[in-house]
Amino acid sequence: MKIISITLFLVLVAGITFAQESLFKFGEEVGIENIDFGKKVKGESIQWIQVNTEKETWEVIGDVLVCSGHPIGVIRSNKKYENFIMHIEWRHMEAGGNSGTFVWSDAEPRKNRLPNGVEVQMLELDWVEQHIKDGVKPPIAYVHGEVFGVGGVEIVPDTPRGTRSKSTENRCKGKGEWNTYDVVCVDGTIKLSVNGKFVNGISKASQKSGFICLESEGAEIQFRNIKIIELP
Repeated sequence: MKIISITLFLVLVAGITFAQESLFKFGEEVGIENIDFGKKVKGESIQWIQVNTEKETWEVIGDVLVCSGHPIGVIRSNKKYENFIMHIEWRHMEAGGNSGTFVWSDAEPRKNRLPNGVEVQMLELDWVEQHIKDGVKPPIAYVHGEVFGVGGVEIVPDTPRGTRSKSTENRCKGKGEWNTYDVVCVDGTIKLSVNGKFVNGISKASQKSGFICLESEGAEIQFRNIKIIELP
């Protein structure tokens, strides 16, 4: 019995150690006090931490972060954020690809391998064509930057689609094309700009501080130009 207990303890410790492994630095964080408008400001690199994917899931190639999509799970930022602006560019490399970024997350995977927080959805446009059920196609707004609470986090949607908030305009580009999200998170309110225009948002999030997570969810997705401006 003692040997079994020690073995279980070592397995648990190994799992915890793996979950906290530092993977790589990618993107940058700039304090708002350091911003000099009209000038390019070099920030500090963002350290990304393993949660429940694999080291081979992620690869930095030049200025692009490539995620294979396997296994399903997330990596997280090294620190928690409360009020901030995040600029992130992404493109799916497979038709119907699924991914997203979580903000204000505890970075603790649930049964579906994903954490809680507020998810900002990143879906390739063909997703709706691949998920027709009983002859009914999902609403096209679903693939243009939905924002919603997950893992028990509650929100009030600006443009409700059930408990989710849908974009007011279809602005995402398809497979192989770069999309730009600017995500403004302040005091439980989020506003999302898709490719240069604010089209979605939520308010009164029940959790308004936490890690930023990048999601691996079954298909290759690439990221670049991740910039975080931390606000007071």
